[in-house]
Amino acid sequence: MALAWFRFYAELNDFLSPNNKQKMLMRHFDVIGSVKDLIEGFGIPHTEVDLILINGEPVGFSHPVGDGDRVSVYPMFESLDLSSVSKVRPAALRALRFVLDVHLGRLASYLRMAGFDSFYRNNASDSELVALVVRERRVLLTRDRYVLMRSEVDHGYWIRSVDPREQLVEVVRRFHLGGNIHPFTRCMKCNGVLEAVSRDAVLERLPPRVREKTDFRLCSTCGAIYWEGTHHAQMKKMLEWLTENTNAIYASSRST
Repeated sequence: MALAWFRFYAELNDFLSPNNKQKMLMRHFDVIGSVKDLIEGFGIPHTEVDLILINGEPVGFSHPVGDGDRVSVYPMFESLDLSSVSKVRPAALRALRFVLDVHLGRLASYLRMAGFDSFYRNNASDSELVALVVRERRVLLTRDRYVLMRSEVDHGYWIRSVDPREQLVEVVRRFHLGGNIHPFTRCMKCNGVLEAVSRDAVLERLPPRVREKTDFRLCSTCGAIYWEGTHHAQMKKMLEWLTENTNAIYASSRST
């Protein structure tokens, strides 16, 4: 029986049991397999991995692990220059568009509120989500780490928090979206693009209490109408909170 040693760094330890975090782990195996298969055997999706070293040399996911090998596995590091090493992650997407699993409905609404293209359907199957990731080159956000282990998924992220507000900060931090927030430009119901519209154009559809307002937006997809009301003020405060938390995170990362 062959034996290899694995060491997982930084947030990859989120996937390990408390007794296995931040330490060298041994793995016995009878049949030589790819390093990707062995890494995912620890419960870590390949979408979370950016660099693999075997005995100090960078390798790809398909590289076989041999007896006595020492494997170091790294996530994406924003503060380190890895341009001289062969990373396993594919090139970053030019435009970030998300698809969220059925457990992340509130997060989908928050992302849309902040202006990010976020597909969500509360009855979508894992296979449908993966197909959408491949077809439209979207980033899969999920609370199910195992769907990220599907070979078709190149870009994805396992959401750690169970609180939707914290999830929003988590996504903005992970994908460096702090400078790309465009509030109230997407429909929170269907993800369509919102366009400015005159009051006269939607007057017959407006409740009497808002007909004196002047600023309206219309969803180009589902036809929903938006205006500044009580909910708008609450959402604006939340986006201000998001910006403050994001800036605090970036300031902390620059000082470490």
